Amino acid sequence: MVLWYVLLIVYILAVNFYGFRLVKEKRDAEESGERTVGDAKLFLAAALGGAIAVYAAMFCMRYRLTSLVLMVGMPLLAVLNLYCFYLGFRSVWLFL
Repeated sequence: MVLWYVLLIVYILAVNFYGFRLVKEKRDAEESGERTVGDAKLFLAAALGGAIAVYAAMFCMRYRLTSLVLMVGMPLLAVLNLYCFYLGFRSVWLFL
């Protein structure tokens, strides 16, 4: 049971860290004039559980705040992620 908690927490932290770094890398590449990848990676990282970090990073770095798709999609994915995390932590008791 403790292993499940540890794995779930490590997964959540890793995906959120990756999402934050991805926003930072995209912003830095865009400022320096380099070619950046599309927003598909941001949505994939958000869908895998990093929507909270992506949304927070967008506000902290003031990056792509004018994109309506990102500003509406990330909070919706964040709510979905929180619900899935809740189900993940709650389901541990179902296996006992």
